[in-house]
Amino acid sequence: MSDAPTSAPSTATKLVAEALGTFLLVFGSLGAALFAASFGQGTDDSIKAIGFLGVALAFGLTIVAGIYTWGPVSGGHFNPAVTFGLAAAGRFEWKNVAGYVIAQIVGGAVGTTLLVLIGLFGPAGWLSSAQDSGFASNGFGEHSPGGFGLGAAIIAEILFTAIFVLVILGVTHPHRGAAGFAGLAIGLTLTLIHLASIPIDNTSVNPARSIAAAIYGGPDALIQLWVFIVFPLVGGLVGGLLHRALFERTPVAPAPEEARRR
Repeated sequence: MSDAPTSAPSTATKLVAEALGTFLLVFGSLGAALFAASFGQGTDDSIKAIGFLGVALAFGLTIVAGIYTWGPVSGGHFNPAVTFGLAAAGRFEWKNVAGYVIAQIVGGAVGTTLLVLIGLFGPAGWLSSAQDSGFASNGFGEHSPGGFGLGAAIIAEILFTAIFVLVILGVTHPHRGAAGFAGLAIGLTLTLIHLASIPIDNTSVNPARSIAAAIYGGPDALIQLWVFIVFPLVGGLVGGLLHRALFERTPVAPAPEEARRR
């Protein structure tokens, strides 16, 4: 086994890694929501349904897998709001944001497209029923799982996305971070966020996930999509700026020589 240093990944390789990570997140988690969340509802098989808890775990597990698999290549954003937050915190160059966001949106769209292809070969009426139900899209008002309105969706997306970005920036800090446990901490945080907010608006905190679902979720999902693009991005920026203001300006202790001269 060679110990020779490897070259840094190219921009193209990073973009492919972001697309793959977002694909895994969307395909795995929305697949769980669509195929297993209410499996057997109304029959004796309903005990096999995974419910909100299972879907929340699916989001957490897929992000953990993506971070440990492709995080070393691209940084493991898999989410435009995270990319915006890292850029706002000074951890990522703004000039690279557009490429990452496009790759994430493409990866997510491929994920839901493959779910549709699977659904084409499902039970009669399954795909049309899934699309009529919004295809696991985010929503508010009559499209909220718990009947929450627009204001609740806006507040939840800003706050939960900001918290998510703050956790990511904290556990990946080059000097104070959790090193090898960062992916696990991020995955558990995403699970917690979904447990708390699925009833509010089906949980976005990720515009790529929302776009991917809305493509096949019908006109109502597309009409409400702007909320789940704009406010997760706002939350990401808030989290990034807060981290930069609070935790990236710690005074550096003077070197021993400088201390003695004083």
